[in-house]
Amino acid sequence: MSRITLYTNPLSRGRIARWMLEEVGADYETRILTYNGTMKEPAYLAINPMGKVPAIIHDGKAVTECAAICAYLADAFPDAGLAPEPSERGDYYRWMFFGAGPLEASVTNRSLGFIVPPEKERVAGYGNFDHVMDTLDAWLSEHPYIAGHRFTAADVYVGAQINWGMQFGTFDKRESFAAYAERLAARPAFIRATRLDDEAAAAA
Repeated sequence: MSRITLYTNPLSRGRIARWMLEEVGADYETRILTYNGTMKEPAYLAINPMGKVPAIIHDGKAVTECAAICAYLADAFPDAGLAPEPSERGDYYRWMFFGAGPLEASVTNRSLGFIVPPEKERVAGYGNFDHVMDTLDAWLSEHPYIAGHRFTAADVYVGAQINWGMQFGTFDKRESFAAYAERLAARPAFIRATRLDDEAAAAA
């Protein structure tokens, strides 16, 4: 299998992609891009016209968006066991897309100071921030991992959002979230990925 190229910045969602690459044991090279610099140059815009990171190139194919990268790598490296089993697919897809939709949208809007007016909650895909937090809290209070009882790629994507959200104050610090984040932070791949990104940030 050909080597993967990761386009990232250590102060970005690219940390999610690196964590996933470490989880699957991929052979990859890292290219650090700069905001308002190399992210906006034609060479990278040809890979991701959004001019944002992360992106990966694998077998000549570009994959962008963190949820897509996590799902793609889980399928591309089946021996890592991070793709869902047939019995897990409902929960896996439900929460992967919950993370990419209601969770990220509600957290982003709240951090920008935008609160959906109560009379407009039917229009917003997530309703309101508290409803999103309550929904995720209820699930993680009953399940050790997003897809049930074992770690999958969905935990990389959703778990990273919970971990960072609590660190930066954009996420409620609830007991279920803290316990979940602690389990994920103990994973060797998470520790390796964090060290690599911290080193890259210090060198920038």
